[in-house]
This record gives sequence, structure tokens and C-alpha cells, in this order.
Amino acid sequence: MIRPMVAAAFLGLLSLPAMADECSAVVESNDQMQFDTDSIEISQSCDTFTLELEHVGSMGVETMGHNWVLTREADMADVAEASMAAGPENDYIVPDDERIIAYTEMIGGGESTSVTFDVDALDGDDSYAFFCSFPGHSGIMHGSVTLVD
Repeated sequence: MIRPMVAAAFLGLLSLPAMADECSAVVESNDQMQFDTDSIEISQSCDTFTLELEHVGSMGVETMGHNWVLTREADMADVAEASMAAGPENDYIVPDDERIIAYTEMIGGGESTSVTFDVDALDGDDSYAFFCSFPGHSGIMHGSVTLVD
């Protein structure tokens, strides 16, 4: 038999906010060219950070593919433009582009992928952006990445 106080304490725990793993995040993308967030915070205490990208839509990679690319904010527009010419065989990423800090492969509806990168690659005094490099998507599908204490 569960005592009323134990039951009340358990129910109180259920009302607490969910605690996210501070060294990882999940970002969803869809068939409407959207990420489900426009900002990601990364704790400076993390050695590495893992980003999981889920495509919750149903359209294929060739028509509505998405990836997640991390650059300095100042480099985002130039990297996005250069990436379009890289083609689908390169996941719309210019091979060995040193301005790219991390990126995932291109995925279609119902698929997921992830990337893990060293947090030391980020400087707390700089500004960072993430975006999708599929042609024409970066204008809508982008956001900020911030280092936090």
C-alpha cells in the first residue's frame, strides 16, 4: 500500500521540468523547411557535444533533404552559398571547408543522423550559427548556438 505522503512526493516529482542532457540536443526538421528551434545552448563544461537531427517529415532526401551545419555566424552566408555547388553527392558541403565546425549528413523524411564535435572548437567570445545547406533552405532554416556557463 502506498502511503499518501509517498504518493504526493512522487506526483510532485512528475510536475518538475524535464532536465535535458547539457552536452547533447535533438533538433527536428520537417517538410515545411523548418527546424523546431532557433537556438541551442552548449555548456562550456562539456568536452564534446552531440547534435541529433531528426527529419519528422515524409518527403525524400532528394526533394526535401535536411542537414545541420555549424559555423561562425560571420561565415554562415558564404558557407551556405558555397555549399550549394558541392552537390548532393557531398551532402551540399564543400569537402574540407575549414569554416565548417561540424555537420551532419543530408537526411530525408523519417530518418535521423547525428554529429559529435569538440566544444573546445568554440570560442565564448564569438557568435555561432547553425543552418541547413540544402539549396535554398538556409534563408529559413537557421539559428544560433551559444556557449553558456
